[in-house]
Amino acid sequence: MTNVPAFEGRTAIVTGGSRGIGLATAAALRSTGANVLICGRSADALAEAVDRLRADSASGGLVTSAKVDVGEPNQAERLIRTAVDEMGGLDILINNAGVGRFAPLAELSDEDWRETLDTNLSGAFYCCRAAIPVMRSRGHGWIINVSSLAGQHPFAGGAAYCASKAALNALTESLMQEVRQDHIRVSCVVPGSVDTRFGGRGPGDESSWKLAATDVAQTIVDLLRHPPRSLPSRVELRPSMPRK
Repeated sequence: MTNVPAFEGRTAIVTGGSRGIGLATAAALRSTGANVLICGRSADALAEAVDRLRADSASGGLVTSAKVDVGEPNQAERLIRTAVDEMGGLDILINNAGVGRFAPLAELSDEDWRETLDTNLSGAFYCCRAAIPVMRSRGHGWIINVSSLAGQHPFAGGAAYCASKAALNALTESLMQEVRQDHIRVSCVVPGSVDTRFGGRGPGDESSWKLAATDVAQTIVDLLRHPPRSLPSRVELRPSMPRK
């Protein structure tokens, strides 16, 4: 691909960056030279993730972390300010933070419903809202929301999760149309089954048919490499050989 933009000097935020897809994406971005700010709700997990990112390679961009619950608007705003104040700005926002609470709807608690929607949907909304003025002032930006095929293929026991991802898809589409004239590109990456610890399940050999977190991270980096004239607004990613 020609006219590939370099990531050196660019600043990226990856929410939910202490594990899984977020951690893999942070590593992939840092390897391109981008400066990366990861966030999450566990200070210990963030510290471990930063150590891993720094140990993986002596080269690459800067990496730091912020303990943030993106489901809280004030904390999401603080996250964006941290990128501006400590890393000089914000060029890339990866809204990856997510939770999965799975139960039949009649058994789903108010807390599980709220946490799922607050993190998966409202968290992206709060971060996007805070990031857009910064990106507009810089004259460019990329926002990538990590969704799920569950948003268009609902399943029993996944009412809250599926609803949050369906709404995230719609949010992404609307935002893409609102800010494209500001040279801010907005995309949605929509993976199928990924072998992570998401939802309390651990990776293992029995999940070898699933996508790896690094597969999703590679897709995100490939999107960011597209020349300014193109906008791949939605990418679906499936395991090539799913379990029968």
